[in-house]
Amino acid sequence: MLEQILCIDDDPITLMLSKKVIARSGFSDEIITAQNGEEALSYFNTLKYSKDQTAKKPQLIFLDLNMPVMGGWEFLDHFTTSDYDEFNSTSVIVLSSTINPEDLAKAKQYDIIIDFLSKPITLQMLEYVKNKIGL
Repeated sequence: MLEQILCIDDDPITLMLSKKVIARSGFSDEIITAQNGEEALSYFNTLKYSKDQTAKKPQLIFLDLNMPVMGGWEFLDHFTTSDYDEFNSTSVIVLSSTINPEDLAKAKQYDIIIDFLSKPITLQMLEYVKNKIGL
């Protein structure tokens, strides 16, 4: 079981369903959500500048690509810079409603992305991810 994961998606229904499935599966103790990449980066900035050394850091991010304000690709472009080095052990799974071959190819350019899966999150998907990350 992971201590904390972060779900980044602009659709509140998708976030609610994801949280329910993840909670029911026992996949993670804590589920943090953000509605776009900018909100997620703000969360990481809060962790980065926190005096609390015991603050949990997400071990896994489920990332939507198409979001207003800051989409998934923009988030990754920022998150993979040296500004966020202390979070470089955080893995990302891209969750998209469409599997565009161009997006699949682009995802391979980011070492942090461990998989590209189709929405929605399901119990079977979480079992697959558990096996993939060795839980």
